[in-house]
Amino acid sequence: MKKLASIIATITAIALVLVGCSTKTEEKKETTNTPKVVKVASHTAPMTDMLELVKEDLAKEGYTLEIVKVSDNVQANVALNNKEVDANFFQHKLFMQMFNEGNKANLVQVQPIYDAVVAFYGKDLKNISDLKEGADVAIPSDPTNMTRALRLLAEHKVITLKDPKSFSVKVEDIVENPKNLKFSPISLLNLNEAYNEKDLVFNYPAYATKIGLTPEKDGLIKEETGDLTFAVSLVAREDNKDSKEVEAVKKALTGDKVKEFINTKLAKVAKVAF
Repeated sequence: MKKLASIIATITAIALVLVGCSTKTEEKKETTNTPKVVKVASHTAPMTDMLELVKEDLAKEGYTLEIVKVSDNVQANVALNNKEVDANFFQHKLFMQMFNEGNKANLVQVQPIYDAVVAFYGKDLKNISDLKEGADVAIPSDPTNMTRALRLLAEHKVITLKDPKSFSVKVEDIVENPKNLKFSPISLLNLNEAYNEKDLVFNYPAYATKIGLTPEKDGLIKEETGDLTFAVSLVAREDNKDSKEVEAVKKALTGDKVKEFINTKLAKVAKVAF
């Protein structure tokens, strides 16, 4: 009997081990097959449209893309810096650098994706030459986009800058202002409202199209250069820029789907930057 009991105990122990191994194998298999979530912050089209476009591509690579919609540009950078998201997609490199300097952050440009065609608009103007003496011109209040706006005016001889090639330009750097224009710095997200109040307004197509404006049709002056300094980019942190998750998003956003989207859907408002 003792021998039989010993045999039964041994068989039971082996069975338990086999069950345990089987359970661990199943758990490992289930974990392996579960898509890993990658979070990217953004807040408006066409950036969110492009992210939606690549969800399927990322799924094939084993990732579930979660688009974290934020209310403004600063919030997207704060979320990334606080490690609440893996990356964001809304800004150009100079805006990112400004945030880094002001917040002791370590955000990194991973990949330029597209360059928006910025322009100046005026609801009562047919030509930039019709701009009246002392006109009120709305420009972005943040330093990097203010620079872009003032450089655009200088390129079209509306004003003259002390250093037209500088990427750090303020209203105080204007050395010639033939029409004595007044400059009103306004938050980027409020420039659509300024269109009805000011004589001339700088704007991005992502915002301007919401009130029916496009640079091709309505822009009095628009950016023509091939400079990609202001290209909208995928941004991550120094500590995760080379992670598999961020690399997967980069691969998806630089694929044929996004390229075709920019070349067709955004043909008159943006250019491919990769």
